[in-house]
Amino acid sequence: MKKTALLLLLAGIINSLPGYSQSETKLPAPYATPASRKNSEVIGWPEGKTPVAPAGFKVNKFADGLSNPRWIYVGPNGDIFVAEASTGRGTSNRILLLRDNDKDGRAETKEVFLQGLNRPFGMLILNNSFYVANTDGIIRYPYKTGETNISAAGKKILELPAGGYNNHWTRNLLANADGSKIYVTVGSGSNVAEHGIEHEHRRAAILEINPDGSGEVLYASGLRNPVGMDWAPGTSTLWTAVNERDNLGDELVPDYITSVKKGGFYGWPYSYFGQNADPRMKGQGADLVKKAIVPDVAMGSHTASLGLTFYKGTAFPERFRKGAFVGQHGSWNRSEFSGYKVMFVPFAGGKPSGPPEDFLSGFIADESKSEVYGRPVCVAELSDGALLVTDDAANTIWRVSVSTK
Repeated sequence: MKKTALLLLLAGIINSLPGYSQSETKLPAPYATPASRKNSEVIGWPEGKTPVAPAGFKVNKFADGLSNPRWIYVGPNGDIFVAEASTGRGTSNRILLLRDNDKDGRAETKEVFLQGLNRPFGMLILNNSFYVANTDGIIRYPYKTGETNISAAGKKILELPAGGYNNHWTRNLLANADGSKIYVTVGSGSNVAEHGIEHEHRRAAILEINPDGSGEVLYASGLRNPVGMDWAPGTSTLWTAVNERDNLGDELVPDYITSVKKGGFYGWPYSYFGQNADPRMKGQGADLVKKAIVPDVAMGSHTASLGLTFYKGTAFPERFRKGAFVGQHGSWNRSEFSGYKVMFVPFAGGKPSGPPEDFLSGFIADESKSEVYGRPVCVAELSDGALLVTDDAANTIWRVSVSTK
């Protein structure tokens, strides 16, 4: 009896211990360094060269010759759907279907699954329907498992404000465990509400809707540009990856991943990383600033952290299981490059347990010339436990798996 009581006491202590937290992150003052612009020039990957993963992993091309592959959705049957969306470098606005039939780590099948879309991004299969998040709304199509294309007309079930500041056009989708709700990300239409806060209605937010598009709720707000979403394993806690604001200096403001509280406000545009007031919004939104939630994990300033997936498989070593992988598209508003890699954040008990660390790097070719080989976006897990990473700038999808050598 005493032993049982002791075990219960220890369990209580362990469960009450705080996870890794950056609530006390020290930030520089605004304009500690001048606002900078350093755009990257994409030169493509030389033959035989790949991104670099940690020892014990291998990286290979899963698919190439694509056109702005931005986002991946893995269907329940293992089909891989890729949203190709034009961001000025191409004209594709479609969804491809990829299959690795012989399981050699490279897609042999590449079909146009759906086309004629308006900057598609998030995808979802639910209740015999295939959902696509265009920049201006969510379209629902009838779908049967295994179909290689959709020719039937879809129905727009939700209008969304189109476009956005500096490519904040992405709209992502995620269902809850029982499929009763769908979550939709909508980025801001400005850097810091310079067009007026009324322009930001239903923006800088995550919306919650029913599968038919009804019952919209503002699930969380003040999220400048939320993109990746996933559920922390073993919990019912929603997490998202968020791009923060520009032009406050090299080290402001950190992009982040965070748990999302229903009804929570995360600061934008009035404050950042909690209750740090943005000097450009002086005297505005004071009541909201008082409520601003500090995000969980800073991912570096101007890194353009877009992709987010929790590792749910068992193929990777134990330390990676249930942790978060974050795709960072890379900076432009910084004097030296940041991002241009996939980061890993360890988790334990559904909470961050350590600082972010490099997982997939080598995308920068020569910073002195502003040259990069590519730019990662989405990270998705396959049924065999391998990860796929979209590289939209190099029109490639990389596969990361455990080395068998």
